[in-house]
Amino acid sequence: MTDINRIPLYRTIWRWHFYAGLFVIPFILMLSVTGAAYLFKPQLDRWQEREWRGLPVAERVDADAQVAAALAAFPGANFHYYRVPQTPGDAAIVHVGLPSGGMRDVAVAPKGEVIGSANPDDRISAWLAKIHGSLLIGRAGGIIVELAASWAIVMILTGLYLWWPRGRGVAGVVWPRLGLGGRTVLRDLHAVTGFWVSGLALVLLLTALPWTDVWAQGFRAVRAEMGWVQGAQDWKSGGHASHHAAHDHSAMAKAMPAPVAVGDEPRVPLDRIVLRAQNENLPAPVIIQPPGAPNMFGPPNGDSWTLTTQTQNRPLVRKVSYDVVTGIEVSRSGFADKHIIDRIVGIGIAWHEGALFGIVSQLIGVLTALMLMTLAVSGFLMWRRRKPEDALGAPPLPRDPAKLKGVAAIVLLLAALLPLLGASLILLWLVDRLIIPRLPRAARWLGMARA
Repeated sequence: MTDINRIPLYRTIWRWHFYAGLFVIPFILMLSVTGAAYLFKPQLDRWQEREWRGLPVAERVDADAQVAAALAAFPGANFHYYRVPQTPGDAAIVHVGLPSGGMRDVAVAPKGEVIGSANPDDRISAWLAKIHGSLLIGRAGGIIVELAASWAIVMILTGLYLWWPRGRGVAGVVWPRLGLGGRTVLRDLHAVTGFWVSGLALVLLLTALPWTDVWAQGFRAVRAEMGWVQGAQDWKSGGHASHHAAHDHSAMAKAMPAPVAVGDEPRVPLDRIVLRAQNENLPAPVIIQPPGAPNMFGPPNGDSWTLTTQTQNRPLVRKVSYDVVTGIEVSRSGFADKHIIDRIVGIGIAWHEGALFGIVSQLIGVLTALMLMTLAVSGFLMWRRRKPEDALGAPPLPRDPAKLKGVAAIVLLLAALLPLLGASLILLWLVDRLIIPRLPRAARWLGMARA
């Protein structure tokens, strides 16, 4: 019977899996922890605003008075949007742009008193997003994360090839053989977990690509060239911001003009638009933008009041605009009005952020993160157990690389679809050809010697 470990194709894919896994393990752990926590952004934000809820409602002022109170508390600030209270006892959140370029969420009680404020960029969810998408080091960190995601796709695909049963039974393939103990249990735990999580992990990685830098820039170019643009792109990418960056507040403040001042006339009172909002049954958080207010995506708001929602479940998002003087509805748009490409991306983003099916999506996301962490830890332990003291422990090179044209074709295809992966492969090839031969000790440690 042929020893599968001696087949050139198997050995080559094993090496790819080894190097890809070794590189992405720390990123998998970091992205899993921060991503799982970010899934609960609505709950985290609500918890941070706990002191702004359950307030007395005996004395109430209208929405216009609440906005005026917020602007009075921050002289020179511009009114960007009014977040409609979710329940009668909740404070209204008035989002303002400061003269210095920063942002504040100002909490105004039902009776019109400012009871607190917060910098949106200091929220726990914003902090998690920055770590998750850019490692807190800006665009360079975003590129590193994109590179790690590209190699994680390689790790999963090569892992599935290695897992393939090849005539074996289901034990050790579909469930781990816990009774065998030792290295077998560790190997089974790694392989079986990898099989069950592979589909979910690939979906997570692929739905993250629109947020990336290099890949997303190419996607935007193709999207424009193919005529797939229908309205403003409503996600940030291509060097614009970090992962989950629908709230890049500082950039928004600098890029957008100041909105119309709250006292300008004539126009219909904000309070009347709030009443309209209550009849639309939009998912929270519901916001109302004044004429000229900056948008998270695309150009500033037009010359009308605009009602929309900041829910992460993008298929539920819709916008309604009202005439600034009469309050009559002048336009309405929703998810179905977007280009099919935008709809696909929007559904993917909603899934990635655990918003598509509410708590069910969040729990699936947490399960995926836990399985990925199990995969990373078990892979690391397997490597440490078999690693020689004087070498990295990579699987040996195949004796006959001439039989690996299929692998080369797959590599070229992946490189074409994932530009950063392609660039890293070119760099690795140059190192292998030009540097490693001059460093025999390094070649032996890395496992470059032919077996």
